[in-house]
Amino acid sequence: MFQKFAKLIDVKSLVTLFLTLIFGIQTLKGAVTAEQFQTIFTTIIAFYFGTQYQKNKEE
Repeated sequence: MFQKFAKLIDVKSLVTLFLTLIFGIQTLKGAVTAEQFQTIFTTIIAFYFGTQYQKNKEE
């Protein structure tokens, strides 16, 4: 279980979670529209999972 937690705390994961949290808060406050949030969130998640896939493919 500790190994799974350790993998979660790499820089890329932290940035992804942080950006998701920030844009989620901004959407709730009305600073970002739902459409903008969806575009931003999709880009962030696609980047995260794309790099994870590439990392696993190389190993």
